[in-house]
Formats: sequence, C-alpha cells, structure tokens
Amino acid sequence: MPQFAANLSMMYTEHPFLDRFDAAAKDGFKAVEFLFPYAHSATELAARLKANGLQQVLFNAPPGGMDAASADTAWTSGQRGTACLPGRENEFQSGVLMALDYAEALDCPRIHLMAGLMPEGAGREELREVYVTNLRWAARQAAQAGRDIVIEPINTRDIPGFFLNRQSEAHSVLADVGAINLKVQMDLYHCQIVEGDLATNLRRYLPTGNVGHLQIAGVPERHEPDVGEINYPYLFELIDALKFEGWIGCEYRPRAGTSAGLGWLRGLGGR
Repeated sequence: MPQFAANLSMMYTEHPFLDRFDAAAKDGFKAVEFLFPYAHSATELAARLKANGLQQVLFNAPPGGMDAASADTAWTSGQRGTACLPGRENEFQSGVLMALDYAEALDCPRIHLMAGLMPEGAGREELREVYVTNLRWAARQAAQAGRDIVIEPINTRDIPGFFLNRQSEAHSVLADVGAINLKVQMDLYHCQIVEGDLATNLRRYLPTGNVGHLQIAGVPERHEPDVGEINYPYLFELIDALKFEGWIGCEYRPRAGTSAGLGWLRGLGGR
C-alpha cells in the first residue's frame, strides 16, 4: 500500500502549527510535509518530530528572501519561488543553503525548489536558461549534503503565471540539468487540471526513477481525495503495481475537520 504523509500546512489547521505534529501522529501518520519551516527554529521542529515518532519527508526552500524573516513573509507577499528569475541568483542560493541547513536538522531527504512566476515581458528561453543553471548549482550543493531536490509542475489556475506547468517540461529540465539527485514532485491534483491522463503519466514517469515525491488532492475543490473527479483507489493500486517506494503527500484542504475527513485513508487499511 502507498505510504502517506500529512501536509501540515493544509491539514490540521484547526490546531496551532506546532500542535499539528501531535495531531497527525494521533491519527496514525508516520510522516509529514509542509510548505515552509522558517517561522520556527529547526531545533523546535526537530523536537516535535522526535516526540511524535514522525519523519519529515519534504518542505520547500524559501519562495523569496535571503534570511528566515524575509523567507517567512515572501509567500504572503505573493512570491512563488526564485529559481527561474534573472537577477535573483544570490537570493536563490541563499534560500537553498538555508533550506539545506533545515533539512540537516530535520533529517529531511528532499527539498522542493519552486520555479517562480514569469516576469512580464520575459521570454521563456531566457527563464529556462536561468532555471537550469540555478538547478545545477542547487543539485551540487544538495548532493554534498546528501539530499535530493525536487521541482513541481503547478497549474496556472491556482498560481497564474507559474513557470513550470507540465510533467514533460519538468522531465525535460531534469535531462538538461543532468543531476541524479534532481527529481520531479508529481502532484496529481495539478497534473489533472493541466493535462489529465493521470494513469498514463504515472506509467510513463514512475518507472524512470525520476519522480521523487507524489502529492494528492481531490479535483476541482482540492478537498479530500475521495471527493471529485479522480478515481484515487484505482491510481493507488497502479502506484503500488509500478513499485513506487516514495511518499505520497496529502496536500489538500479538509472540508470539515482533518480527522473527521480521513475515512478515505482508513478505508485503505492503514497509512
């Protein structure tokens, strides 16, 4: 059976953030992910993980900013990553190094580097060149730290103007970067909205070993995966058949309380 990680940025929001670790563990989760850790000390987060027997499997590098304070506010100010943005290479590098420090403290195997929003008037080729160069640098830093980095295609309905949108684009970037520790974060919610054909995409890309993390949510409302147009039980069986050994992040917004909405997961017989 696939192994699921609770996304603490979207789930358990009925609790203060630091209390969500305990809530996830009580519901039987063995792993967690979240967007950004920078509002909290790595020491405090590591203590919460240890106290609840949880594994941290993913978080994002800063969406902007060059220190913890600015990284924490960048998201609310509308920034969505710097990896493809010309002229912000120093900011990107500072963010990667900050994320790797947190990954070391949290024993987290991978970090997500958001591509960023396309600046008005910028050409895709210029942005792609910056993106590939930045990712090569980041992959080297992550390799030295024993970490993977992942990139995620995101739909432009949720994030208009986001640079990376399709699975094929992401895998083309991987080929150009040429780093074995660079993987794709395949979010089936975003993939369904942009291109659909989820089973075919899973069959195409999971056997390559280039998908480092999966995420799920119902489409179109981004609620629990048992609501909406995607047949997740079928996809979970396919993911098992394809022998994917990574984690599946539950990056959805519960409709009416996180624990009450976990019937879909209990019905699978575990975590």
